[in-house]
Amino acid sequence: MKCQCLTFHPLYKERVWGGRVLETHFGRQLPGENPIGESCELVDREDSQSVVCESEFGGASLHDLWVNQRRELFGEDYDFPRFPILVKILDASDVLSVQVHPAPHRLIHEREEPKSEIWYFITTTEGAGVYAGLKRGVTRADFEVALGTGRIAELLHHVPTMPDSCIAIPSGRLHAIAAGNAIFEIQQNSDTTYRVFDWNRLGLDGLPRRIHIEESL
Repeated sequence: MKCQCLTFHPLYKERVWGGRVLETHFGRQLPGENPIGESCELVDREDSQSVVCESEFGGASLHDLWVNQRRELFGEDYDFPRFPILVKILDASDVLSVQVHPAPHRLIHEREEPKSEIWYFITTTEGAGVYAGLKRGVTRADFEVALGTGRIAELLHHVPTMPDSCIAIPSGRLHAIAAGNAIFEIQQNSDTTYRVFDWNRLGLDGLPRRIHIEESL
């Protein structure tokens, strides 16, 4: 088999915290007029599949390649049921929810998955940053009070961001991406996210988004 570079069609996801940076900065043609928060560049999930652009494998999904061409394209030493990495571009035009992905030792249900991720900052606006981890000494009681008063950000480390910098977020660390960041995100292939606080806003459907207090604690 001759060596070739495979490219995949991006999958765009509407998000309440998204914007149109993928259009204005990256020159993408985005669907509709709603805010787009994610461009899935490489994904192998049951409900979301990357599809190869024109090539020898044009039209094949990433999962098809993983199952049927694994040795030729990826090598022999991988026994994951799906391609193990998920790659996205995030447009955080507004702040994302405060959230956490379960650490491996905290998995409770069979379908829960850990998710460590790394963020590479492509563009940032002045004063942009992220929240990553609780400050030293914060207790569960402190955390519960802050949730009730909407002051959760005061308990989190705020890290300024700049283009060409990166931050690793291990599974189990509370985090939120603040407004003004365009991010190249590489993560474990997982979709288990527990939303802790969503800044008292409504989703694109006009309803509050689900919060997972018990699961996150």
